[in-house]
Amino acid sequence: MELTGKIIAVMEARGGVSARTGNSWKTQEYVLEVPGQYPKRCVFNVFGEDKINQFNIQNGDELTIQFDIDAREYNGRWYNDVRAYSVIRGQQPVAGAPVAAAPSAATSPFPPAQEPASEGSSDDLPF
Repeated sequence: MELTGKIIAVMEARGGVSARTGNSWKTQEYVLEVPGQYPKRCVFNVFGEDKINQFNIQNGDELTIQFDIDAREYNGRWYNDVRAYSVIRGQQPVAGAPVAAAPSAATSPFPPAQEPASEGSSDDLPF
């Protein structure tokens, strides 16, 4: 999935050491505002110090993020996790903007409409 918008908040990076493997980890959360008549906001995270440094997301950036959504249970409650795996700088075309011309009659998958038969023609079908 992907969303395009503007970064309106950059949270502090968090990190630690995995209890299972002993490896260190780092994650950072961001808030993306998607424009529209009623703007929507989405919190997403980037996992891994290498990805955080590679994406270098700053407040005010116009981005398209590609992400996966997963849910996890903790103490009987469920939480969504929106994790970005790709970041594209700059604004992508807005939905609804013309992308390509309408197909011509020559490329249409439907046959052309036929004119109704006039009275007195050899076609004697009632429809």
